[in-house]
Amino acid sequence: MSDRTEDFDFHLPETLIAQEPARPRESARLLDVPQDGPFHDRHVSDLPSLLRAGDLLVANDTAVIRAQLHALRGEARIGITLDRILADGTWHVLVRNARRLRVGDTLTFTGSPHTAEVLAREEGGGAVLRFSAEGSAFDAFLKDVGALALPPYIHRPHGPTAQDDKDYATIFAEHKGAVAAPTAGLHFTPSLLEAVDATGAERCTLTLHVGAGTFLPVRENDISKHHMHAERGIITQETAERINAVRQAGGRIIAVGTTSLRLLESAADETGRVHPFDAETSIFIRHGYKFRAVDMLMTNFHLPRSTLFMLVSAFAGTARMRAAYAHAVNSGYRFYSYGDACLLRCANPIDAHRISHQTTAHPTGAAGALS
Repeated sequence: MSDRTEDFDFHLPETLIAQEPARPRESARLLDVPQDGPFHDRHVSDLPSLLRAGDLLVANDTAVIRAQLHALRGEARIGITLDRILADGTWHVLVRNARRLRVGDTLTFTGSPHTAEVLAREEGGGAVLRFSAEGSAFDAFLKDVGALALPPYIHRPHGPTAQDDKDYATIFAEHKGAVAAPTAGLHFTPSLLEAVDATGAERCTLTLHVGAGTFLPVRENDISKHHMHAERGIITQETAERINAVRQAGGRIIAVGTTSLRLLESAADETGRVHPFDAETSIFIRHGYKFRAVDMLMTNFHLPRSTLFMLVSAFAGTARMRAAYAHAVNSGYRFYSYGDACLLRCANPIDAHRISHQTTAHPTGAAGALS
């Protein structure tokens, strides 16, 4: 398999890009992709029938913040998308009209007494800001002047709606800090979780604060030159122990979304054992990667030429995913954040699939994000 971005391109009719979620959420379609054989057209409500006692569903409990801001530097309008909070309480952001910014500038926000100081600028439109508000005051500031940073393919000419505030939030959302929703989690409802529990499968959560970099395209045709933006992740000791116990007992780890998968793989050692994690990860999963911690993946359908389509191709096999996506397009599945989902099996696990009892140091102790 080539490491060229163009090899992960495919044709997607614009009519298949979902502009709002299925209602009810679990009525979304689910393409069941076994390792071989025919695909199965199902619905998300069928997920419990595909689980068995002893499985563990791992979801991302990050909560989306109003990360889109419009600032002023004098008369100049500056568009800001919050990316991630840093260890010292400052924010890494992506900036439109970044060329108008200088280190030391003070930005103001219409309708708010709060300001932001420019501490650093980066090539490519990144910057570091220190806001005059922190903690609960910062939460109130975002509520007053911020807006959801909806993906550009969700067309909202007049900005996100009050319905988007509800639609773009998962049932798992608990810890504030994400710019974008972990969209596989958008399909879950209380009734679906009850049905999952009735199978004897278990559930747990971890936290990966999805950053603004998730919207950035792969500009290099040589995939190896692509730079992944860092995102903050947390797996507690209790959650790590629970995951390892399930694997050791022969249960399957089912990641709800690529964000959950990326954090699990970031926290796993070479034997597949998951360790507590409290740090940033910029893991880039692509062709040839040996999966350590995840057996199955439930995920939405992703953009052509994106790092996420590269990830699912590495997980289930490139030829298999090309065929699955072609089936999805021909069958009218809905794509992207508000769209339908697929259920994948790992085709490329590590050879030593069983967990050993050795331990490997993993990052812990990074500064807290919003909670």
